[in-house]
Amino acid sequence: MTDRHRVLIVDDERISRENLDYVLTKEGYDTRCAESGTLALDILARESFHIVITDLRMDGHDGFTVLNRVKALSPLTEVIIITGYATVANAVDAMRMGAYSYVAKPFRIDEVRVVLSQALEKQRLKKEVTELKRQADMRNLPLLIGNCPTMETLKSTIRKIAATDCNVVIHGETGTGKELVARTIHQLSDRKDRRFLAFNCGSLDENLLASELFGHEKEAFTGAAKRKKGLLESAPGGTIFLDEIADMMMPMQIKLLRVLQERSIMRVGGTQDIPIDVRIISASNRDLKQEVKAGNFRQDLFFRLNVITLSVPPLKQRKDDIPLLCRHFLDRFSEAQNKPAIGLSDEALNLLNDYSYPGNIRELQNIMERAVALATDTEIKGRDLPKDLRTFDFSSRTTQPREFMTLAENEMEYLLWVLRQVNSKTRAAEILGIDRVSLWRKMRRHEIEEP
Repeated sequence: MTDRHRVLIVDDERISRENLDYVLTKEGYDTRCAESGTLALDILARESFHIVITDLRMDGHDGFTVLNRVKALSPLTEVIIITGYATVANAVDAMRMGAYSYVAKPFRIDEVRVVLSQALEKQRLKKEVTELKRQADMRNLPLLIGNCPTMETLKSTIRKIAATDCNVVIHGETGTGKELVARTIHQLSDRKDRRFLAFNCGSLDENLLASELFGHEKEAFTGAAKRKKGLLESAPGGTIFLDEIADMMMPMQIKLLRVLQERSIMRVGGTQDIPIDVRIISASNRDLKQEVKAGNFRQDLFFRLNVITLSVPPLKQRKDDIPLLCRHFLDRFSEAQNKPAIGLSDEALNLLNDYSYPGNIRELQNIMERAVALATDTEIKGRDLPKDLRTFDFSSRTTQPREFMTLAENEMEYLLWVLRQVNSKTRAAEILGIDRVSLWRKMRRHEIEEP
């Protein structure tokens, strides 16, 4: 067997458990044994398996409890029920709850071999179908807009990690589209048919935040008139996006760490652990490593969350994507406002290219929505843009521009001045808030020779 499939054997009968362990180990399976349902639940909280073979009747937690926990933690894991108390009702219940098969004791080892092999084949086919669907979705899904090198790298990384189930931290300035990145990961993952829930960790105090994330029992606190499920319990098999995770208070960080370790929650006012199956994607506009050094964020929680880090570039570092983004927003808002398709004049595009966008893509989106609403022509003019985009600041220049210059002349003069001051295209691009490719295009348009 090229890949050692992991099998958990759960049975309180020592002889039955050891016989299965001996035969399956000899055939190349990587086996683990549990002599009770309680021990099995503890193992399942820490380890994953391809197949779980469990007895039905056991002291403490029975086979149905084990089955429920397996399906909550790992839906792709197949469960085979083996019991000496076989009834039609038990068999129906087991299959309804997601068991692959139901085998009566005393069983023949050949029968178990066949059922185990069939369960693994079903698992393989399910994974194959899921991967084919994911690849189809990757071709059809309108991913993040942008073709600049940093965005292409980001999109490539998203494609690689989406199919995994690891936790992800997204870092980027406010307005760069961190939630859109999280939604894209979700849509390309095996969880795409389940819920995606977004939550801002800095929007509530500690008690309300605990209630929203974990839920609460009836009368857990004043005003809790009935039981309420929290977000982590409300998206089984789905994805939870925790935005501004750095704003989460320290007591809540401890509780979230426990959730990630145990893969279970306890409602506020509750006494029962509830298993959960969710993928956690978090985001912050602050550097979490620096927050850890400053003592504002737990290091152990950071390591749990930060399996993969994605950085979303600010708009000022991807100016070449502005025409694409403008076209997207113009089409979107023209349709929303029941207007015919609107173009973008060269004058307006030059102004948009030269702006620094402290609010990033969110600000560009608002600018385009406003421009579509104010436009009276078939294309956006400079007059349709906000005043601060149309006011060019020359206060840092040693000479004043001559009066009544065109916008193109104004741009060319300023470009020449900056280039002469620093004598470096790289430094000039940094000062102008654009990348080197955008600077090169402007220089070519104005026929400016390299310094």
